[in-house]
Amino acid sequence: MKKKSFRCMMGMVVIVAMIMAVAGPVLAESTGKVNINTASVGEIAKLNKIGEKYAARVVEYRKKNGPFKKPEDIMNVKGIGMKIYEANKDLIVVK
Repeated sequence: MKKKSFRCMMGMVVIVAMIMAVAGPVLAESTGKVNINTASVGEIAKLNKIGEKYAARVVEYRKKNGPFKKPEDIMNVKGIGMKIYEANKDLIVVK
């Protein structure tokens, strides 16, 4: 491979990596998934059976205890149990 085409290809790889770093959160939104470690109260409130009150508790829990390690950790939030988790387990991600 010629040096010029190799440099061009490497430049394209860098550009794609930069785009993915910026677009990652947007891609999560487009799939309908909610990252409970970064989502706002309004975004969390869009989940099934979770309103503004519980969404605010999720954000408050996150502030006090740090990021969630796995999606099911949302059940550590007061008022969010197995039923609410089951209704949302395919919609929740942690990153």
